[in-house]
Amino acid sequence: MHWENLALALLPFIIFYYFRRVKIGPYPPGPRGIPVLGNLFQLDNVKPWHTFAKWKELYGPMIYLNIAGQPMVILNSRKAAEDLFDLRGSNYIDRHRLIVLEKAIGDSVIALMSSTERWRKMRRASEHALGAKISSNYHHTQTSESILLAHGIMNQPQTWLSQIKKASSSTSLSTVYDLPPLNLNDPTIGFMNDLIDYLARLAVPGNYLVDIFPFLEHFPRWMTKWRRDAEKNYKMCTSKFEDMFLRIKNETVTGNEQRPSFCANLAENQKQHGMSDTDCAWLAGALYGAGHETTSTTMAWFMFSMIQFPQVQVRAHEELDRFVGRSRLPSFADIKHLPYIQALVKEVLRWKPALPAGVPHVPIHDDYYEGYLIRKGTICIPSIWYVSINRDPEVYGSDADEFRPERHLDDNGRLKDETNEGHVTYGFGQRICAGRHFANNTLFIQIAMILWALRLEPAKDNNGNFMKPSVDDERLDGIFLHPPPFQINAIIRFKEAESVVQQARDEIMEEILVRSDVS
Repeated sequence: MHWENLALALLPFIIFYYFRRVKIGPYPPGPRGIPVLGNLFQLDNVKPWHTFAKWKELYGPMIYLNIAGQPMVILNSRKAAEDLFDLRGSNYIDRHRLIVLEKAIGDSVIALMSSTERWRKMRRASEHALGAKISSNYHHTQTSESILLAHGIMNQPQTWLSQIKKASSSTSLSTVYDLPPLNLNDPTIGFMNDLIDYLARLAVPGNYLVDIFPFLEHFPRWMTKWRRDAEKNYKMCTSKFEDMFLRIKNETVTGNEQRPSFCANLAENQKQHGMSDTDCAWLAGALYGAGHETTSTTMAWFMFSMIQFPQVQVRAHEELDRFVGRSRLPSFADIKHLPYIQALVKEVLRWKPALPAGVPHVPIHDDYYEGYLIRKGTICIPSIWYVSINRDPEVYGSDADEFRPERHLDDNGRLKDETNEGHVTYGFGQRICAGRHFANNTLFIQIAMILWALRLEPAKDNNGNFMKPSVDDERLDGIFLHPPPFQINAIIRFKEAESVVQQARDEIMEEILVRSDVS
């Protein structure tokens, strides 16, 4: 059947679906659409947050769109997002269905799940294992991997991105599964990274027609290759995740001594949380995916920021020299004495969030806000990036577009509010990232370790000129925002740094090899 004939055959269903979903109401302002398809072709499928920012200037902080009958509201101000997702969080707790992605993960990734009782159990379990106090159990792993990262960049600065990805993967695997890999060729890392890339592509809105016209889900299975591929992925991942979780669970049951890990915590508290082995397995796998990709992307933006804004390094180096000194490496015991490093972490997360469009919230009941109707089932997107939430001038001032860690400090150089993240990159309300404490700790120790040992600058061309990308350059891969490719030079800051890092690295590698021999 030709596409033209298929379109004509589907037209009555599309029109019926459109009028069934669209109801009259005092919606927020927004661009005019076309009959039936609404604003479908006006929405930038590559970098929609840029379009959201332009629309904010025309329509204000709330923008209404109609995507083929599916209502959508873009929230371009921090106040609107917090009013809805924090203060009215119990209503805006649901997620939008991306049908292909849902089939591929069995609706088992906690960040994307519907607000069911199963989700609540998994949420409680993740908060229990990743809370602020329990996260300190993972400091040893995070510190070790940060030392290996600093050593890797020190000796092979041309491979800095691979070093960051390896550190992120290893930190996540060790924390979740107590399974430290020796290199990026580890098959578990390969499996996990391939899965993340696959799911990131599925999560891009509009990649599949069925996500725009959900009635296509009911077509026969032989006509829906996307369904067969997705279900195959779910079975494969479930088998792999269950094997990895049950290894830890069996060791816990037999009383074998273990280092702290997320899976060990899940296994010890599984009955209390009322979770099946499959639920535990997918919760652990999802934590690895979220922790690895967002942390490595944020660290890449940190490196980008350092070559763009050398004055930030100068102040960070001064703080590290003053409180840590040059005879030992920084540790988590120093965190209270390194407010500028903490502010630097906050600013990287604010300035270039890994997920620039945020994760949509969906209300479970009709709601009114500022006189406008937001219907049940509306896709509500917090536009985190650019002149929107993380760069809202009403919150961050007229210099909101600038990279300036000082904005998070008071006049005495202390953090303005230690309980305030200083950004909304981790999300809102009951859907806020459960692993944010762990993520902050990882970013803190990696950034502190790198800057203690090294001064970072752009690589030079044959004429001795710095090769620095534009400060506004960026790349989108699936749903993740990455910096453009660039090279660096890593200059050892003082003569003791190399030997101190080398000695610490040798001790860690010996520990890893001993553990590998034992296992």
